[in-house]
Amino acid sequence: MGFQTEFNSVCKFKSEQELYELLEYGRGKMVKKQFRVFPTGQKVIAYSPDNQAVAIVRILASIAEINFQGEEVTEVEMELVRRLTEEESRVQTALAHEMFFGEHSGG
Repeated sequence: MGFQTEFNSVCKFKSEQELYELLEYGRGKMVKKQFRVFPTGQKVIAYSPDNQAVAIVRILASIAEINFQGEEVTEVEMELVRRLTEEESRVQTALAHEMFFGEHSGG
């Protein structure tokens, strides 16, 4: 049983519904598998399930627990700071692909 630390700048949604709720209502949550540590109080970039940068969010709470099915999960609550502009999204998406999501080659 161990915690997996998230990149400080990455908050990736696996569910379109969770992302929609955040963008629509200004607050939302997502559930991640395994125990993870999210930087509570910090602003991070939120990514869609297809790895597109969409918004800046502030992490309000990060709760790691074992659910009723006996799985390790982390629930992350956040608030929308603002959506990214088209240009910001393009640049941040490209950087994240290189740093986090893309193929890692030696060097």
